Amino acid sequence: MQQIINFIIRNKTFLLFLLLFSISLSFTIQSHSYHKSKFINSANFLTGGIYNYVSNVNRYFSLKKQNDILAQENNRLKSILFNSKSTKNQNYIDSLSFSHTYKFTSGIVLKNSYSSSKNTLLLNKGSLDSIKEDFGVISTKGIVGIIDHTSKHYATVLSILNTSSKISAQLKKTNHFGTLTWNGISPYYTQLLDIPKIAPVKVGDTIVSSGRSSIFPKGIPVGTIHDFKLDAAENYYEINVKLFNDMTNIEYVYVIENTDIQEITNLLNPNKNE
Repeated sequence: MQQIINFIIRNKTFLLFLLLFSISLSFTIQSHSYHKSKFINSANFLTGGIYNYVSNVNRYFSLKKQNDILAQENNRLKSILFNSKSTKNQNYIDSLSFSHTYKFTSGIVLKNSYSSSKNTLLLNKGSLDSIKEDFGVISTKGIVGIIDHTSKHYATVLSILNTSSKISAQLKKTNHFGTLTWNGISPYYTQLLDIPKIAPVKVGDTIVSSGRSSIFPKGIPVGTIHDFKLDAAENYYEINVKLFNDMTNIEYVYVIENTDIQEITNLLNPNKNE
């Protein structure tokens, strides 16, 4: 302990300089959007390389498990091809069923957090793969999140398990729609708000994306209704949704690009380009 104190005393000027430099750098990054963006991109590049290496090692030791998953997926695809009726009662995502305005890019999750209130994921795809902010991210079972930041080779995803996340979702049977959010409690449940009380809500009903934004196509599975109640004003339901995805075990995902996004943006904001 005495040696630590002596070290601090001997180098107090240099340590004070480092402290003040760090504080000034932090203020600069926080107060300037350009610097903040560059800092986030640099951090993505550094941490992305580390997590990519770790992910490669983990995937090597889990090849048998992944082969089993791929075999199951192949069986499911064959079932779809040879017996289209088998798709009626299954919750899955078939990219061929969506409009050609959507482009799908596969990716791998290198890092996944699910225990904090601001959870994010790190993907092995970035701007060089044509990935941009506000692209949707899904798995074969449902919605995962929305691209938040990108660097050349990596991207961060605002998880569906993030209290800042807001996604338009609806009842599959009736098209009544609301806002999908997360209360920060369980990684297995999310909440659907603003569903009017006239909607025929039932436990077990399926919740899907509403298609009322330019991020996700309509009909991507989210989960099933676990329970529900009316809000304080008794005008809208607050619905607890059990997710189809196990957000604690996400590895392979698809990034969705709406190729008509620019046209839609120009139409909705005609004065933006003036």
